[in-house]
Amino acid sequence: MWGFFGHQKINRMAVFTLPVEMIGFYKHNIQYLTENAVNPDRRRYAVEGEAPCHYIDLDVYGDSAAYKLPRYWNDAVEQYSEDTLLAYGIVPWHVNRVKYQLTDAMRVGDVRNILRLSADLGHYIADANVPLHTTENYDGQLTGQRGIHGLWESRLPELFSEDYDFFIGRASYIENPQLAIWDAVVHAHEALDSVLAFEVAITEKLGIDKKYSFETRGNVTVKVYSREFSQKYHEALGGMVERQMLRSVKMVGDFWYTCWIDAGQPDLDKLIDFEFTEEELQQRRLELREWKEKNHHSRRHESD
Repeated sequence: MWGFFGHQKINRMAVFTLPVEMIGFYKHNIQYLTENAVNPDRRRYAVEGEAPCHYIDLDVYGDSAAYKLPRYWNDAVEQYSEDTLLAYGIVPWHVNRVKYQLTDAMRVGDVRNILRLSADLGHYIADANVPLHTTENYDGQLTGQRGIHGLWESRLPELFSEDYDFFIGRASYIENPQLAIWDAVVHAHEALDSVLAFEVAITEKLGIDKKYSFETRGNVTVKVYSREFSQKYHEALGGMVERQMLRSVKMVGDFWYTCWIDAGQPDLDKLIDFEFTEEELQQRRLELREWKEKNHHSRRHESD
């Protein structure tokens, strides 16, 4: 995951890519879409079967798997079995599934699910654009780089995203969403070697004594990657984190827009006055509590 900050920023900025026919509804609900961008991560521990929806371990399928794996779910199941796919992550196929669910919700004017699925879809798309979500070595644990997950997708955006240029233009229609999300996964995976190699290089250059520092957050003092190390790593990546974050924003907007087009361009302005019931708000609070209790196994990252 991008960390709470990153996911919320991506969903929020995606709203501003939408056309006039959509932006009224989405801006009216921008707080919901921002706050609930992290709902899938809250469910990782509370809901069985949620965790594989966030990643795909391409390297376990052998060389060039990013280019050879079946793009469509039924073909992949036939070749590898559903159990195997679930064991190593299904994010590109899951994005397409949620895309169809959101399209159906728009088609029938199901405002609750439009909002819920829009927030969720933004999360999964953003995850698919993270290089460390495409590998079994997702936290550098296989190469002695444990913690790199939180460094790349949480620490760096929190420190430097204020300087990113989020002016990315209007959302555009995607002819084949399943192939589009696979393109995003491949692009992210191609950056993986640099993500790992530059971390090693900066560690060797600065030394381990300058790699970490301590920061006070509220009443707690925590160990973090130092600002100097983070700055050098960010510079070595050459704008990679910014590019992937902007790609995520644009793709989220594109997918929302594509769902709306495929649903027949319904009048979303008619749905603006919707409000969640107290029971629904209570359910959201319950999900948050379950997430905190972490009832189901899921991959842990530094930002958890």
